[in-house]
Amino acid sequence: MEPLFKYKDDQYMFKGVNHTREVVRAILLDEHNSVCLEYLLDDDGFGPRDYYETPGGGLKSGESHEQAIKREIEEEVGYKCEVISFLGQVDDYYNLINRKNHNYYYLVRRKEKVSQHLEDDEKIRISKIIWVSIDEAIHLYETMQNVLVGRLVKQRELPILKLAKNALQTLNK
Repeated sequence: MEPLFKYKDDQYMFKGVNHTREVVRAILLDEHNSVCLEYLLDDDGFGPRDYYETPGGGLKSGESHEQAIKREIEEEVGYKCEVISFLGQVDDYYNLINRKNHNYYYLVRRKEKVSQHLEDDEKIRISKIIWVSIDEAIHLYETMQNVLVGRLVKQRELPILKLAKNALQTLNK
């Protein structure tokens, strides 16, 4: 699969890549087509975090993309979900930890509410979960932190949100 976008990390010095992470991410919709965003507020090895990110995470051994996205949505947001469509792959780097990421984005619809199961670092990092229109999500990304890891997230996710907006317009016809 060829990525839609490839981004370099211009925030941290490149010292090589010693591992690649396979990541699934969701443009998660509710019944009104509002988009779920996680607001991250933390200060760690990547520096200050004050930005939004889509739900998702790394694949576990033997997991398919669909299994992983469903698990991540349950853990982070507390909903069962259904995958609507694949949006595309984005490759990027986190130079600070010598990692290349293959990010696979899916358009997903939430279903029934279940228990949220955040990991310990997520309990600290995820300040809140919000549901906003796709236009508001795009605006939040356009105006959010544009340095350090926030810049890396922004360059990776803003084009995907715009693709999702087009996909939603097609679905609503």
